[in-house]
Amino acid sequence: MLFLAVLGTGIQARAEIYVIGNPDVTLSSSEIADAFLGEKQIAGSTKLVPVDNKALQKDFLSKVLNMDNVKYNSSWTKKSFRDGIPAPKVKSNDADVIEFVKSTPGAIGYVSSPASGVNTLAKY
Repeated sequence: MLFLAVLGTGIQARAEIYVIGNPDVTLSSSEIADAFLGEKQIAGSTKLVPVDNKALQKDFLSKVLNMDNVKYNSSWTKKSFRDGIPAPKVKSNDADVIEFVKSTPGAIGYVSSPASGVNTLAKY
């Protein structure tokens, strides 16, 4: 019984992730993944500026991009050299991501709870 109780605590659902965008950004779920992988750089007439959230990055990569940190970083290293596209900036926490997204045209990021003053593009 104790084993099952301990096992049960290790199988908790991961936190929800909200992908947010500057009010001038609208993207579908597949476009969100493409933006964070550098495959989609413009939405309408707006240049996209993705930003990673260090506190949630592991869960975001797993849930949204189906990859781990090593594969993500490797992908961006190749893309940076091959295409000259810089990897997304990394912010420390939700508050930093929200502030960046609010103040940067074309910015998209992800946080652990809904935020005001930005578009919520998706919930995972």
